[in-house]
Amino acid sequence: MNRILLCGAALASLLALAGCGGGSSTERQTTAGVIEGKDGAGTQAWLGVPYAQPPVGALRWMPPVDPAPWSGVRKAQQFGHGCAQGGRYFSPAPGDAPYGLAVREGFGKPVGDEDCLTLNIWKPVGASSPLPVIFFIHGGSNISGYSADPVYDGQALAKKANAVVVTINYRVGVLGWLDLPQLKTGDALADSGDFALLDQLQALKFVRANIGNFGGDAGNITVMGQSAGAVNVWGLLVSPLSAGLFHKAVPLSGGIANSSRTTAQTYSKGLLNAIVIADGKATDATTAQAWLATQTNAQVATWLRALPASQILTVMLANPQLGNAPAPIEDGTVLPVNSIAALAAGKYQKVPVLAGNTRDEGTLFANLFGSVTGSGIPGFKPSDYDRFGLQFNFNPDAASTLTESDLINAAYLPVTAKPFGWNALTAYASNAIFLGPVIPQLNSLAAQQPSQVWYYRFDWDEEPAPFNTVYGATHALDLPFLFDNFGSNVFSFAYGSANRAGREALSDAMIASLSAFAKTGNPNAAALGVSWANYPAKLVFDASPTQLKISTQ
Repeated sequence: MNRILLCGAALASLLALAGCGGGSSTERQTTAGVIEGKDGAGTQAWLGVPYAQPPVGALRWMPPVDPAPWSGVRKAQQFGHGCAQGGRYFSPAPGDAPYGLAVREGFGKPVGDEDCLTLNIWKPVGASSPLPVIFFIHGGSNISGYSADPVYDGQALAKKANAVVVTINYRVGVLGWLDLPQLKTGDALADSGDFALLDQLQALKFVRANIGNFGGDAGNITVMGQSAGAVNVWGLLVSPLSAGLFHKAVPLSGGIANSSRTTAQTYSKGLLNAIVIADGKATDATTAQAWLATQTNAQVATWLRALPASQILTVMLANPQLGNAPAPIEDGTVLPVNSIAALAAGKYQKVPVLAGNTRDEGTLFANLFGSVTGSGIPGFKPSDYDRFGLQFNFNPDAASTLTESDLINAAYLPVTAKPFGWNALTAYASNAIFLGPVIPQLNSLAAQQPSQVWYYRFDWDEEPAPFNTVYGATHALDLPFLFDNFGSNVFSFAYGSANRAGREALSDAMIASLSAFAKTGNPNAAALGVSWANYPAKLVFDASPTQLKISTQ
């Protein structure tokens, strides 16, 4: 009788949710309109769902705006554009081509699109609602990355964790973080420069308002991010604007790494000079400042917003001496002026936190070694372009003659050399960039909520030689395990048949922990075989080629 009544209802939303009246079983109502997803292997997926209007024209460098409503049924069956960025190792391929060798053709060039504020949702079929929600924020140094990266596909995680999985795009680099005086409006949010973090807050608001129609529990959202995504999770923890938007946090391989307004504005002024020069309005910084002095702030803002995004990115790429756009920016509204002090003072969202690091974070950042040693010699021997191709084409099940010396510059060999061998320098990078900064932050959390903080270290290093000693348990290698994505992706050189049994067992255990945490706020799960104590204790995730190896420290 209830089904008959629903099928007779006039409202499209009820028809969609009931799965009757001729509508697809994947039709769902959102606050902006009805979308139609697609069926997968044990899941349903809704891809490329807009959570805000495209931040173009007058909306460039402005807070996100609710998506414009649509009529009819909007297809949500393919990923949206990756956000506009300078192409690098973890960027989308030009033209949003599928992941593959096409990715490297975008290195050093503008890729992606400004029309990118979309999210993706996966729901396990047949699960009893409401389900915990895992909301994932990708990494990429806050200058690159995209939700369609195959490592982040949420299908397997949704099934194995029995959760609704959400991944998002957000603005990155100079389009996501820019504290430029000429853009100021007097509105605190618009003037913050933290447009990317505002995107993430907007996506969380969209999820809270709509996730119930996708089987998710709006009262049980876990925010999870890796690398820059983890930096942003910490930003959400200390932001006064995030209250009530999430209930648990999983920051992986990242801590508070924010920038001051002074640093951000120094960068933005240097970038503006470069844009003025590139646009033919000046020949050097002095004449650029002279031209800017003839313009009002409103005129400069209008001119900048009219430039193609590709032109702005081309200028950014042509001026590497400026560095990356500082992010996040401690503006005093979106973020506290001193986030570390706010954390220590208890001024943050007090939710259960599960943090993690990989043992060998620094091996992925070997091209920094030249500046550390003063030699100017990068750690990796091949260019990024060649290394990407070499690793993409590597067959982990075939005999190989590849050696450490094919990947590592001779200056850092043998790997055990001191003080500037590969192992010593990568350990230095791991501690300086990741472990050293995050431990005091975890201590601040544990001092205030000792029974709600958990920590893991990922030690798996069973890649085929020479990757086992070149990368080991490198930065981001835990993500394929947490998402159970061992197909074609940036780490596919690691997934051989020889390590399959242990690798898959480790993945299952990690997902079981994440599932338990998302559901209850405690990551203990039977699959671990050991008890996981609160921080400062840590759980070490590892496996031999054939067996799970989990221990506590």
